[in-house]
Amino acid sequence: MKRSIAILLTTVMTASIMLSGCGQSGAASGAAQGAAGEAAAGSDEGGADASAKAETTADGSTLNVQVGPSPETIDPALNSAVDGANMILHAFEGLLKFDKDNNVVEGLAESYEVSDDGLTWTFHLRDGLKWSDGSDLTADDFVYSWKRVADPNTAAPYGYDLLNYVKGYEEAEAGNIDALAVSAPDPQTFVVELNNPCVYFDKICAFAVMVPVQQATIEANGEAWSTNPETYITDGPYYMTEYTDGAQIVFTKNPNYWDAANITFDTIVWNLIEDSNAAYSAYQNGDLDMIKDVPTEEIPSLEGNPEFSVEPIMGTYYVTFNTQKEPFTDAKVREALSLAIDRDYVAGTIMQGTYSPATNFVGPGVSDEAEGSSFEDVTREKYGDHFDISNYDADLEKAKELLAEAGYPNGEGFPEISYLTNDAGYHKAVAEYLQSAWSELGITMTVNIQEWKTVTADRRAGNFDVARNGWVYDWDDPSNMINLLETGNGNNDGKYSNPDFDKAVDAARTTTDLKEHYEKLHEAEQVALNDAAMAPVAYYNDFWLQKSNLKNTWHSPYGYWYFMYGTLE
Repeated sequence: MKRSIAILLTTVMTASIMLSGCGQSGAASGAAQGAAGEAAAGSDEGGADASAKAETTADGSTLNVQVGPSPETIDPALNSAVDGANMILHAFEGLLKFDKDNNVVEGLAESYEVSDDGLTWTFHLRDGLKWSDGSDLTADDFVYSWKRVADPNTAAPYGYDLLNYVKGYEEAEAGNIDALAVSAPDPQTFVVELNNPCVYFDKICAFAVMVPVQQATIEANGEAWSTNPETYITDGPYYMTEYTDGAQIVFTKNPNYWDAANITFDTIVWNLIEDSNAAYSAYQNGDLDMIKDVPTEEIPSLEGNPEFSVEPIMGTYYVTFNTQKEPFTDAKVREALSLAIDRDYVAGTIMQGTYSPATNFVGPGVSDEAEGSSFEDVTREKYGDHFDISNYDADLEKAKELLAEAGYPNGEGFPEISYLTNDAGYHKAVAEYLQSAWSELGITMTVNIQEWKTVTADRRAGNFDVARNGWVYDWDDPSNMINLLETGNGNNDGKYSNPDFDKAVDAARTTTDLKEHYEKLHEAEQVALNDAAMAPVAYYNDFWLQKSNLKNTWHSPYGYWYFMYGTLE
C-alpha cells in the first residue's frame, strides 16, 4: 500500500489501521556450503561503501537492500531487533511461518494437530529436510534449539515470553533444560506439551526465534558461529557467503531448502548502512534497490513519489527509564518526565506525520476479544486515554507539580541525566526535543548517541539513565508488548517491577477464558501507565523507498520485508 504524505496525515494519523545496532570491520568470505552434500565446519549508522555492493547479474538475480546498520546479532535465539529478524527470516524457517496475508501457514512442518484440551501440539516435518551444508535436519534439531532458547546460559531475550507456556520451563530456566517438555518420538515428529492452552501458540511457532539451529556448528564454534559464513548453517531460503561488519552481509540461495524452486533471487546483499543520507545517495545512484532508512529531511520532497511507501505497523515508540537508578526509582519523577512530552508535536512536527501520537501504551491495530475489535478502542471506552494530546499545557503544569512533590522543585537538586539513542531516522531529533522539553522542568540532559548495536547492548545491560526504545509486535496479541514490563522479562530493559502488574499478566497468561485474558491485559496496561513504567511517545509506521521495478515483495504489519519471492523487472 503506497501512500503520499498527504494521505498519511489524513488516514494514518486518525488511526485507521485494521490489523496488529559498533565493531571493527572484518570480512569473511564463505565457502559454498549450500552445495548438496558438502559439509561446512563444525543482531535501526557510518556505513557501507556503496561501491562494495555485489555485482548485479545481467538477469537481475542479485538484490541490494538496506534495512539497517550492522545488527547486534543474527543468532536467532539472541536477536530481539527488527533488522536482525529481517535477515534471519531469509536464512531460517521454523515449523510454521507467515504468508503475504499475515496468515500462519506450514513451514518445515507439513502438518500439525492440537489435542482436544489444547495442551499437546504435534508437528509432522516434511520429508527430506536438509541443512544448508547438506546434512539431514530432523525433529531432534527442534528439541535442541528450543531447549537452547530456554537455557539460562544462552540468555535469550525472548526465552521467557516464548516458552513459559511449555511444561517444565521453570525447571529449564533454572538450569535443568531437559525438563522442557519438547520431544522427538521419531525423526519427523516434534511434540510440545503446554502447561496451559495458548490461543496464539501457532504464532509463537512462526516467530524467528523458534527456528532450528544446527547443534554441531554452535557447539564447535561458540558465539562466533553466526558471523562466519562457513559456520552460519541455515535451513531456509538463503545461506551466508560473506559477513563484513559495517559494510555488507551477503546471502546466497540455498539449493537444499525444501521450497528452493520458488525462491527467486540468487543473491541478497544486506548493505549495513548506518547513515540514512549515505543510504539515500546509494539509492539515488542506483546502487540499492530498497532502503528502509530514508533521511527525514527528504520526506516532504517525496510526497507523490510512487517509489516512496508508508505503511502502518503494530508498534509503539517509547522512552525507557532505568528504574534501578535514582531518581527513576520514583514513579512521580517518571510521570513528570512523561507528561512533559508534547506527543502531538513530536509525531506531527518532528516526525512529520509519519508516526501518530501515543495516547496509551498499546496502539492501533491490536485485536481485543471480539472478532474485528480493537484493544485500543476498548481501552478508550473503558478507561479513557491516559494522555490528552490536546491539552499539553495542563500536562506540563502537572509535570512540574509532580517533580516538586518528588523533592525537585523547578528541577533543583535533580542530577544531570543522559539519554541513550542512535542517530537513524528521527531518533536524534526526538532526543534533542526531549532535552529541550525536560529543561522546562529545570532538568539538564545530555544526549548519548551510539551505534545501533551498542544501544541495544547497553540498554539490555542497564548502562543508561533514560533511553529511546520501541517495540514492533511479533504477533497480534497485546501481551506481546505489555509483557515486556514483567519482572524478569529479557526485554525489560528498564528493569521495571510491580507485583500488581506481574499478577495481572500472569492471570492473562494462564486463563483459558478469552474474555479474562484481555481484561487482565487491560488491567496490566493501566497499572503500567499509572506507574509510568515507560513513556509512550508515538505509534509506528514504516516508510521506505523501493525501486518501481522491484516486484512481488511484501511488508508485514510486524515490520518485516519479504524479498525471497521478488523479481527485478
